[in-house]
Amino acid sequence: MPLDGRLPRIEVAAGLRDRHGAIHAGAFLREHRIAFECTPAEFPRIFVHELFHFAWLHAGNPVRRSFEGLLRREYAAGARGELGWSSEWRKGALAAGDMRRRTRRWREYCCESFCDTAAWLYSGSDRHPEFTLSRRFQDFRQAWFEETIETRRISI
Repeated sequence: MPLDGRLPRIEVAAGLRDRHGAIHAGAFLREHRIAFECTPAEFPRIFVHELFHFAWLHAGNPVRRSFEGLLRREYAAGARGELGWSSEWRKGALAAGDMRRRTRRWREYCCESFCDTAAWLYSGSDRHPEFTLSRRFQDFRQAWFEETIETRRISI
């Protein structure tokens, strides 16, 4: 999958946190940098996840809304699990009406799910305890990425 644009600056940082607590990495979109605090074994998966925050930013509303549609169909089908902890806990924290009203909580879940899915697909990590989404829904996501993301140049 071709990527367009310059790679973000990469740095190691101790004590990374966001408003929810300790984190393994953070993408600072306006500063075009990613800070990491993770093990070498986790780095590929987390790197791809963070890189795809830049792709989500530049994907445009039609692509983002299409991925939201995929997640809506999963939700309606009763899909449980996710492809990473950052999306799984956000999915579990959704309240009734978040999806319908497209609240910040829903939009953040969609972004994290997109990035976790990209990490599952492109990091070379085909097994991980955080990959809890069933194979059926993994297949739908893989097909969506093949049709929607892999057919275009992704700007980071």
